[in-house]
Amino acid sequence: MGTSSSYDGPGGGTPLVPSWVDDEPAFQTAAPTDGEGEPEISNAPPDAASVADFTAPPPEPPRGRFTNPRTNLSRFASSGGTDRRSLGRAIAGYVSTSTGGAGTAARRMGASRRANAGILNFLSDAHALGVPVALRALNLDALVGSTVEEIFIGLADYVCPVAATVDDGIAREAFIETIAQLAEEGITDLDALTAAQMQTIFELYATNAIEARICNDIGAKTVSFPRSPQAALQVEAQLRDFVRRGVADALTEARASSAVLTSDNVLRFVDDVYTSAFEILRMMGDAEEDQ
Repeated sequence: MGTSSSYDGPGGGTPLVPSWVDDEPAFQTAAPTDGEGEPEISNAPPDAASVADFTAPPPEPPRGRFTNPRTNLSRFASSGGTDRRSLGRAIAGYVSTSTGGAGTAARRMGASRRANAGILNFLSDAHALGVPVALRALNLDALVGSTVEEIFIGLADYVCPVAATVDDGIAREAFIETIAQLAEEGITDLDALTAAQMQTIFELYATNAIEARICNDIGAKTVSFPRSPQAALQVEAQLRDFVRRGVADALTEARASSAVLTSDNVLRFVDDVYTSAFEILRMMGDAEEDQ
């Protein structure tokens, strides 16, 4: 919840999709587009509802759309992580009311979606063509032979340039947190990168980005509510686990129903996963409230 204390969150009059969010494609690397040697992660065109969400102008934001989700997330934090119903209400209300639905919530993740696509492009190259080729395609020859952490730090300015907006800051913070988590997940050698590890890195980054977006929108200062540092850590761990389960389910669904992922369609794949993740999070939130 690192960025949650950086500012008080957006006001109710903030557009559902701020003007500084755009849909520019992620940087392209050297991955082949004919499917030869591609990893087993794959892509399918988004359904009609997803396409509409990303092309139609967002509706006017309702007044006070952040109030109830913020109140419920504060209750969850104040409980030290025991009030799961309030967590469910906070997440479900955030997706359905604060952001106007899963598609619009995904659009708000502009910089993070592009960064996730950039990471996936690089990993696809590293898996299919080798790490040296993937690095040379980005003029990062000096990083050949470096550790995983050193390579990812070197990638930072390519996948998430220095922050100019809150959206950029979320994308970059999520990337830094992902780097710190690689060793914990057993990802220590990009030369031996597997498709399962690629999925893990994608999952980590998307989880960190969505969690940071939620905290910036409805979680400002709630980390100070728990009575002890241990309770604060428990609140943060539960929120992250909740988000990661939604992202993992969305990624699994996308892979199961799609064709081969290439550098030409990676951003559409990412968009589809983020949209699905927010919808799954809404349903998970509703389920927590009903228990």
